Amino acid sequence: MTRGPLEQTVRLLGKLPGVGEKTARRFALYILQQPRTFTRELASALLELREQTIPCSVCGNITTEEEDPCPICSDPLRDRSMLCVLESVEDMLSFEQSGAYSGLYFILGGRVSPLDGEDLDPKRIDALKEYVVSGAFTEVIIATNPRVEGDLTFFTVLDALDDCDVKVTRLAFGLPLGGSIGYADRVTLHASLESRVDARQHDKKTGRE
Repeated sequence: MTRGPLEQTVRLLGKLPGVGEKTARRFALYILQQPRTFTRELASALLELREQTIPCSVCGNITTEEEDPCPICSDPLRDRSMLCVLESVEDMLSFEQSGAYSGLYFILGGRVSPLDGEDLDPKRIDALKEYVVSGAFTEVIIATNPRVEGDLTFFTVLDALDDCDVKVTRLAFGLPLGGSIGYADRVTLHASLESRVDARQHDKKTGRE
């Protein structure tokens, strides 16, 4: 049976994270009620998002070929002694919106989750090590999410940076266990950054050497 335009739109919208069938249907009906210009602008914006954006060649942020490296990497006012390693662009956007951090970023583009069959791309790990070695960083903050997968990702990155002569820290209290940086508010991110701990010293205290 061929799906009609409404059913097809609902099906596609339902693939978005956190969007169930009822929400997808509400979105689709809302779009139908808007002027045709809105629909054209939305369709055009989605096409441009997919076809005109690329990962930043330095940090992995979303950018365009005309702005590569991305505006953050190219900004001379950023603190180039600090590097924050994050799982996703969503997490980076939360940091930027909070105003809690003014250094540079590196996006892993994934996480370590054995149950889901997910692992970090070895090329991203190599790129991170090269970035740290070639940069003038005095501190690398590993800001993974406070959950089991985040811990596994943290230890993978920490091991990869073992030979790098740089201070490595991780976020401390403030973020709820099982939560996500992407949904953390400004105050929480400020607190977790201010209370960050030396990752290597913490590693030894917990008996992992």
